[in-house]
Formats: sequence, C-alpha cells, structure tokens
Amino acid sequence: MKVADILRVKGNTLYTVSPDQLLAEAITAMAERDIGSLVVMEFGDLVGMLTFREVIAAVVRNGGTVGTSLVRSVMDDHPLTCTPETEIDEVRRMMLGRHARYMPVLNGKTLMGVISFYDVAKAVVDSQDFENRMLKAYIRDWPVEEEGAAASEPKL
Repeated sequence: MKVADILRVKGNTLYTVSPDQLLAEAITAMAERDIGSLVVMEFGDLVGMLTFREVIAAVVRNGGTVGTSLVRSVMDDHPLTCTPETEIDEVRRMMLGRHARYMPVLNGKTLMGVISFYDVAKAVVDSQDFENRMLKAYIRDWPVEEEGAAASEPKL
C-alpha cells in the first residue's frame, strides 16, 4: 500500500499558513477546523509544519501565552515528508522514528496533502480487516473431500 492510496480515500483538503502569520491566528484556525496541524507555505514552497506539539512548547516557553509570536518562530522548519509513491511501511518507520504525527506529501515541490499517524494506522487496520475477511471466506469455501478419497487416506 502506498501513500497515494491514503490520499485517495482521505481527500485533498489542505490547510496552510504563512510563516509570517501570527501564531494566535494559526491556533484559532486549528481550533475552528478541529485539526492538529497546518502546513507552512511561503512563495508556493513548503517551509515547515505547525502542529499542536510546537504550539504547546511555545505556550510553555512564553509563560502560558503566545503573545505576538509568529508562526516562523515556533514551526518545525525541517518536517518529515514523503511522496505519493512512498510505501506505508516506510512512512510508519519514519513517523515512529521522529515521533511525528503529521507528514506532508510532496510530488516534487507540489504539496499533495498531509497524512497523519491516524490515517496510516486506519489504512493498515482496514487492509488487515480486508485480508482477514478474504481468508475467512477462502476457508469457508474450502472444497469438501469426496467420501471415497477420505476413506482411502491412512489415519495417523
């Protein structure tokens, strides 16, 4: 399974923010849309990711407020990325290795979407459920042996 399979099911809704936008505005957008991350774009290029992890760290650093901080000052400026052709097993390893919950998907320099650890886990579970159903159907439809063939087999 590839990242493109997840994006096909998930859809292509993207939420972005500018690095020079106020952090408070970005947090408001995240809360209103019930999302855990924003892709930070500048001049059409991905320059970072803002997730609730960076937001919480900034709030703690600033004594419980975000003040007039800009997104640029708190964003992850080296986020993990993948392509639509990246295998899901590789994405899982990458996300686990960096404790990343969100990963932008790039095709060259074009942002195709963002996948979350939840999206990856759901795709894996759905795939395993499908495989399980197919195996159960295969076992249920197992050919019945003829009586004569069963009688001629030696018993152990």
